Amino acid sequence: MPKLPAEAYAIIEGRHSDPFHYLGLHPEGGKSVVRAFLPEATNVEAVGEHGEVAPLDRVHDSGLFIGALPNGSKHYQLRAKFGGNVVEFEDAYRFPPILTDFDLYLLGEGTDQRLYDKLGAHPMRLEGVDGIAFVVLAPNARRVSVVGDFNFWDGRRHPMRVRGNGYWELFIPHAKVGDHYKFEIIGPHGHLLPLKSDPMAFASEVRPKTASIVLDETRLPRPRPAPDGINALSAPMSIYEVHLGSWRRKNDNEWLTYRELAEQLPAYARDMGFTHLEFLPVSEHPFDGSWGYQPTGLYAPTSRFGSPEDFAALVDACHREGIGVLLDWVPGHFPDDPHGLGHFDGTALYEHANPLQGRHLDWGTLIYNYGRTEVTNFLVSNALFWLERYAIDGLRVDAVASMLYLDYSRPPGAWVPNQYGGRENIEAINFLRRFNTELFARFPQATTAAEESTAWPQVSRPVEFGGLGFGYKWNMGWMHDTLNYISKDPIHRKHHHGDILFGLHYAFSENFILPLSHDEVVHGKRSILGRMPGDEWQRFANLRAYYSFMFGHPGKKLLFMGGEIAQSREWNHDQSLDWHLLEYKYHSGTQALIRDLNRLYRAVPALHQMDCDQAGFEWLITDDANRNVFAWLRKGFDEHARCLVIVNFSPNVYQNYRVRVPIGVKWKEVLNSDSAHYGGSNVGNIGEVHAVDGELRLTIPPLAAIFLIPES
Repeated sequence: MPKLPAEAYAIIEGRHSDPFHYLGLHPEGGKSVVRAFLPEATNVEAVGEHGEVAPLDRVHDSGLFIGALPNGSKHYQLRAKFGGNVVEFEDAYRFPPILTDFDLYLLGEGTDQRLYDKLGAHPMRLEGVDGIAFVVLAPNARRVSVVGDFNFWDGRRHPMRVRGNGYWELFIPHAKVGDHYKFEIIGPHGHLLPLKSDPMAFASEVRPKTASIVLDETRLPRPRPAPDGINALSAPMSIYEVHLGSWRRKNDNEWLTYRELAEQLPAYARDMGFTHLEFLPVSEHPFDGSWGYQPTGLYAPTSRFGSPEDFAALVDACHREGIGVLLDWVPGHFPDDPHGLGHFDGTALYEHANPLQGRHLDWGTLIYNYGRTEVTNFLVSNALFWLERYAIDGLRVDAVASMLYLDYSRPPGAWVPNQYGGRENIEAINFLRRFNTELFARFPQATTAAEESTAWPQVSRPVEFGGLGFGYKWNMGWMHDTLNYISKDPIHRKHHHGDILFGLHYAFSENFILPLSHDEVVHGKRSILGRMPGDEWQRFANLRAYYSFMFGHPGKKLLFMGGEIAQSREWNHDQSLDWHLLEYKYHSGTQALIRDLNRLYRAVPALHQMDCDQAGFEWLITDDANRNVFAWLRKGFDEHARCLVIVNFSPNVYQNYRVRVPIGVKWKEVLNSDSAHYGGSNVGNIGEVHAVDGELRLTIPPLAAIFLIPES
């Protein structure tokens, strides 16, 4: 065998960083030399564009072949014998680059908002040949190869070329949609890394397998749009938060598929009167117990419940029922599973190298490096991807507080201050502002919501006025204070009267959502029903009063699945909700109450039009701590749009209870949570009450709320 150059051995040993420099067609010494590396091939020929055949010599036993085409041939195919089979195919190393110079400029600048159109795996036709274009970012790698169903998962067969600032690319002819693949990477120190899933994969294998799957996402069916204005501040917004894997199950505790969910869940949400469904994270994740909050495939709907086409069908079914779809989105951290983003190219590419910046102590996860252009571009593009490709109506951003503060849940000395010596994560702040700015610019009908538990100012205020730019903020303080209040025995509630009042001191400082989320029914916190004191009747009455209080309170509403049927136990992601509880009157009564509260909230403008405006609220009774009674007036845009809400958090009935009202003579009682229909004692005002000298004299039922509207 002839003596080979070092470059040939780099190909043979799978460590060449620019295989196009050696493989493929090259003019040399007046000849058109073809080099091909085909392990296990025993005979190889190059077939020119005019049918001319040139045998290639086997110059190394590993499968390196070299030969010359007749002059003038630019296009060719390879014909190789593998055992008893002869196969004719295109040579991946004869094709031009995939990314243009302008692509590389935008990628380097970090201004390509459609990163998903360039990176990942995309079916394409190049020089008349069908195949898949693969592109991945790995700036510190020595070599990157695509491995998959099309090349026996052999990293020597398809090494990629590097372009720009570390974007590796390769067009593999005749690879196809449905093929499984990963990236094989040699890090900067020459070590072979664990096979990596594609960060931009649009589909993945079902766990515990982790391969990416080629998908033509441009052919995904586009869900129909949601109703106009569904996210507006003046619109009713009642969100049903759902974990798709445990809302309902079938057969032997099996998941419902996206298609099966599409047949059941949107219709149920519509019947219950919810305006939105919010899905716990659907991005691909390896561990069921993370509930999706440790994603490894941000661009792929989890394969647990079906294909991306099936997920699109679920969104379409929601929109068909007039239901908006919100996704829980996790840009704050990611797991360190070996196939994921961690140490992706052998260095801290997506995360910080310093563990004081790059690892969450609480969750054992890695923190994105928001100061890196490629990382923020990856995340912003992902947010836009869900809205464009799947017609999602908004994103709830998880754990925003952990992003804003460098010392989040860290002891003194275990964090790195910003350049000014402060604790604010300036890069994360800039990322959140950019995310919101670009999302609302592209999708003005969409919205975003921040899970942010601190007093950070102006979370839901425009970026141009110094805010973070979110559409809404979860009111964690309201949730904490009011659950603390309602869990007390009524005899002690007078000492905690301020827990109800305090939220109204800041209720209009942000555009708030009132969340009773999944986090409140796990880890020993008990279900919402489980927090209620007293005997069985009192527990359910307390729950009904609390839910009614929530729907009468300013702010959009969010209820985690199971809350509407008064689930008794804590939520368990491994099993269905306890739908059998609806056989019992108190549980079915609670469900009926939530249905009617939603309908009332949507039907009465005063209960939703000014949810986020101080002018839409007026306290009427705040000082009746001894009787645990509160009363307030909700207002709509029209001066006649009013709703009086009175809540009695004591087990006593109050007769002839006086409440001054500013308008109207006759007030209609439109909802009473003590109705026998809901499991209550049926104490009330027989449907209406007349004001005398601007004063209503009411019967206030025990552990209940009543809603009254004036007749014009």
